[in-house]
Amino acid sequence: MDYQPKVRRSELPKRIRGREASRTGSHHPVDMHVGQQIRIRRIQSDVSQSDLAAGIGVSFQQVQKYENGRNRVSASMLYEVACCLRMPVAKFFEGLPEPYAENDKLVVPDIDERIAYISTAEGRRLIEGILSLSPRIRSRVVALVNSLADEDEKEAETSAAVDDPTG
Repeated sequence: MDYQPKVRRSELPKRIRGREASRTGSHHPVDMHVGQQIRIRRIQSDVSQSDLAAGIGVSFQQVQKYENGRNRVSASMLYEVACCLRMPVAKFFEGLPEPYAENDKLVVPDIDERIAYISTAEGRRLIEGILSLSPRIRSRVVALVNSLADEDEKEAETSAAVDDPTG
């Protein structure tokens, strides 16, 4: 007796088939999301890319490709990553819509740009540097950064007004 699937693959919504991203050469949004989650969870666990790579038996370059979403992470490898970071596999899927949602279009929420920045090497150095300061100096640095951001915003508004002759 041959196995007959209940639903044919061609009848599945495109977001479930996941072919659109590979056809266009872009990366699947779920792969990107899982990669970002691996990076965030690794940094939260204070584990370097090299240490994670050694723990799961791949090169640190492969971990970089997972984190950037350039390479898909297999189920068994994701399990190994979760074991190495001592967290449930489900953590890497947090923030994704449920697969059985009514909407046919896969909308993966963007990672908060603040979290994305903190997960970079530069962001981490910045945070570590700020945390090494005394609370008094830290608050002065925050005031300086806010002042610079306000100045930058005003310059951007002025530049936009000059570029827009109707404004």
